[in-house]
Amino acid sequence: MKLIFLILIIINIFTIGSKAEIAYLDMSMLLKKSDVGKSLNEKITLLKTNHITKFKQIESKLISKEKSLLAQKNILDQNEFEKKLDLLSEEIKKFRSDKKLSENKLNKIKIEDTTEILKILNPIITNYVDQNSISIVIPKKNIIVGKKKLDITNEIINLLNLEATNIKF
Repeated sequence: MKLIFLILIIINIFTIGSKAEIAYLDMSMLLKKSDVGKSLNEKITLLKTNHITKFKQIESKLISKEKSLLAQKNILDQNEFEKKLDLLSEEIKKFRSDKKLSENKLNKIKIEDTTEILKILNPIITNYVDQNSISIVIPKKNIIVGKKKLDITNEIINLLNLEATNIKF
């Protein structure tokens, strides 16, 4: 935090004579409110819903198998019960492994698609900064207090919506 404050002071000292301006940008709002961000969020939500539904069904089947096996504990001989218990344990391990792989795949998709949005966003921000004589753009999460007029999030969202009309996730 001290480093950010120090950097801002140094930038202010060097830019006092010029008409340079500092602005800030809310990236999370940009990814939620822009058209491509909404599209990405819808895709991720749908994938998560499918993921949850699929693994809830498998989990309920495993629970019913476990209950069935426990009900048969006194009926089956010890060796047969142990074999079935080992098979069930293997199924549970496979279930956990598959669930983790699916979650990792979902996170990878989200990261890749967000990176694709950022590739489009970078030149938009660069052009905006050049056209409006802005010296530095800081993420809003690093700002404690700032004037509302320095927030360029809505302008960038509008520019992104105009530029990125052909991306569908």
